Amino acid sequence: MTVGRAAAVIRAARTATRKAARRNAFPAATAVPRAARRGCMRGCGTVGNVRILVVEDEQALADAIARGLRREGMAVDVAYDGDAGHEKASITRYDVVVLDRDLPGMPGDQLCREIVAASAPTRVIMLTASGTVADRVSGLSMGADDYLAKPFAFPELVARVRALGRRSTPATPPVLTSADVTLDPAKRTVTRSERPVELTRKEFGVLEVLMSARGAVVSSEDLLERVWDENADPFTTTVRVTVMTLRKKLGEPGVIETVVGSGYRIPAAGPGPAGPGPAGPGPAGIGPADAG
Repeated sequence: MTVGRAAAVIRAARTATRKAARRNAFPAATAVPRAARRGCMRGCGTVGNVRILVVEDEQALADAIARGLRREGMAVDVAYDGDAGHEKASITRYDVVVLDRDLPGMPGDQLCREIVAASAPTRVIMLTASGTVADRVSGLSMGADDYLAKPFAFPELVARVRALGRRSTPATPPVLTSADVTLDPAKRTVTRSERPVELTRKEFGVLEVLMSARGAVVSSEDLLERVWDENADPFTTTVRVTVMTLRKKLGEPGVIETVVGSGYRIPAAGPGPAGPGPAGPGPAGIGPADAG
């Protein structure tokens, strides 16, 4: 056998080993349901405006988890080592961190302690190939909120992340209502005057954040952080464009108000009478704040 052929055989063997390990950690049988792969808006049972950080050194597994959670309507960032995870967690307030315990750089145990010491509402679920009782007790004792041993079923991971996400944010009603607009986060449905309104995942996320704020103003920066992930350009107009299309789909009278220089809100008492703002009328009631 030539040297080149031997090298090729070794590479193929290593690739097969890595694929087998990934299948054991993230079984094909637990693939995201077909409805979620289509990016469905109905019947997915997903949770919106939840920001997740996945810290996992096996890149293929980390990316697979991130893709699956995004299909469930969550905004997900990824770090492939403990140091990168620590940096991201220090900059962004995450609702849930999916944390591998065995990481290069800063160990997962230390990163968990750092997150807990920051007194943030972030919840931590640990992933590890070691699932003995002693390991679970050790992980929970250092501040982790949940513990999941590999291999795991993806639907179980999603259910645990959802549960932790609910704990990390103030309690909200199971169904959000403002005047004649109703949003059901679990069923991923929106109606206005009992008429179904079809929204994209981002439009749904923006509406959910605004309705959950219960009349408070939400800035474009906050919407970008809660609905999009770290890959979103902070100088992008995507929030303004999404609000524009959301307003059009919700129809008249206008539901979303622009608070000049601050952001957007949906009044707790419902939409007020339509009319131009202090800077003059714009498309669908858009004011100067939309330009920022």
